[in-house]
Amino acid sequence: MKKFIELLSDKLKQAFVACGYDESYGRVGISNRPDLCEYQCNGAMAAAKAYKKAPFMIADEVVAKLEGDEAFLEVASVKPGFINLKVNEAYLASYLNEVAADEKLGCTNLGQNKKMIIDYGGPNVAKPLHVGHLRSAIIGESIKRISRYVGWDVVGDVHLGDWGLQMGLIIEEVRTRHPELCYFDDSFTGPYPEEAPFTISELEEIYPTASAKSKVDEEYAKRAHDVTAFLQQGKPGYRALWQHILNVSIADLKKNYSFLNVEFDLWKKESDAQPYIPDMIKSLKDQGLAYESEGALVVDVKEETDTKEVPPCIIVKSDGATLYSTTDLATLVEREKLFKPDSVLYVVDKRQEMHFNQVFRCAKKANIVRPETNLKFLGFGTMNGKDGKPFKTRDGGVMRLEVLLKEITEAVYQKTMDNRTVSEEEGMETAKMIALAAIKYGDLSNQASKDYVFDVERFTSFEGDTGPYILYTIVRIKSILSKCEAVSMNALNQASSESEKALQLILTRFAECIENAAVETAPHKICAYIYDVANAFNRFYHETKILAETDKEKQTGYLALLALTRKVLETSIDLLGFEAPERM
Repeated sequence: MKKFIELLSDKLKQAFVACGYDESYGRVGISNRPDLCEYQCNGAMAAAKAYKKAPFMIADEVVAKLEGDEAFLEVASVKPGFINLKVNEAYLASYLNEVAADEKLGCTNLGQNKKMIIDYGGPNVAKPLHVGHLRSAIIGESIKRISRYVGWDVVGDVHLGDWGLQMGLIIEEVRTRHPELCYFDDSFTGPYPEEAPFTISELEEIYPTASAKSKVDEEYAKRAHDVTAFLQQGKPGYRALWQHILNVSIADLKKNYSFLNVEFDLWKKESDAQPYIPDMIKSLKDQGLAYESEGALVVDVKEETDTKEVPPCIIVKSDGATLYSTTDLATLVEREKLFKPDSVLYVVDKRQEMHFNQVFRCAKKANIVRPETNLKFLGFGTMNGKDGKPFKTRDGGVMRLEVLLKEITEAVYQKTMDNRTVSEEEGMETAKMIALAAIKYGDLSNQASKDYVFDVERFTSFEGDTGPYILYTIVRIKSILSKCEAVSMNALNQASSESEKALQLILTRFAECIENAAVETAPHKICAYIYDVANAFNRFYHETKILAETDKEKQTGYLALLALTRKVLETSIDLLGFEAPERM
């Protein structure tokens, strides 16, 4: 169905055409002077130059054509040539009843069921998730949900780092501590144990220990490099140990991501791309794209239109080692083979923009992906503490994600349990939901590319532009509706007050907001929208006696408006990746 503002624009376009002007001048926008009107059209100002006519004369003509139109309560020509519009309440209510009856609340199938892959995880195995992984997970999960809502067939991929020297370091450290294990016995014929010889806690201690050793002990570092080579060549014992590392790590990662309400369709790894690398390199050479430079194999990706230097994409280093660029290109080979995606979106730290620019250009140049495939980089900014520096623990270390979640949940729990009568168990479950809303809304309400300050006190506030404020609004609506019998969502009446009409008007913008957020990969637009919806609802709530209303028809309209508001808010927060409790 058409957006409300499109319907209004259609009315204006018809009027402009009827007066002999081009329809392009009939575009309607939300008024920047809500004290004067609800919508406005400035087309007469632009048309004046083209038709060599005073703008107010054009505006007067158009306004005359709109007299008596069912959509408008008031249409006014204001010098020097603005057209001010106020919507007819009956027309507005009728439109919203159609929206309420629509499964997607007016959203259209923008994706047309085309395939999209979103790469938005990227943690390394054997390492705990920390706050640096937060933005990728939160932003990527939201974009995945938004894209699906508007019709894309979306596949979310965690794309784990599980290859390279870090694996060699871990295996060498395990060998140093437990040389008797069967994984290091070349005469052992198997089968290898099903249970890992370490826990996740031990594994997370092993890697930093091994890494620190390798920086001061050359012999140790060389052994780790040798182990890495043997692992990649397929040595059975090392492969078995590597599989243990993956199994233990992935189980822990899934648990931590579930706390964030983040799910992946694929748990692909860097290692999955390795089989595609030899043929890919051969193809790059055969096409005459890859050449040797200072011992390395590179592909030129600079273009004539570049205003700054874009270095060649390095495929193989001078020592024969491959790089992230090699793996990322091979991953695109794999994705093309398995999915043939129409779009591939990477939600990654913005400091990696040059890397992905090189990879995308190389992939297009080498026909690794089809010419029409959209390769997109969404770089996000840094999550900083109040000091303006990257968020750290109190002692200056990198904070583990589960620690951050626990601290914020505890803070919310203390707030919600003061003067409350709910059980401790229900209080903690509610606190978890509020804490997640605080974290996700606090992050997503910022434009992804910008750095932002992670302020726990502000994010957990129940007032202002915060997740808890949005949840509190939803819970308030739930509480009112729970006191009523079954409520029909598409039984709205024409507004009888300014605050009721203001809420209805803002609800017409839901589909437009969601579609804009999808096209621009911009969840912050949804945050801004639902904050406006919450404010409009709370104003209406404070000015209106809903349950005490004696006119049953009017009360039915009020309740329908509440039900639609709840649906819009709950749908929106689901697209942002969190949900509301039954009570707070």
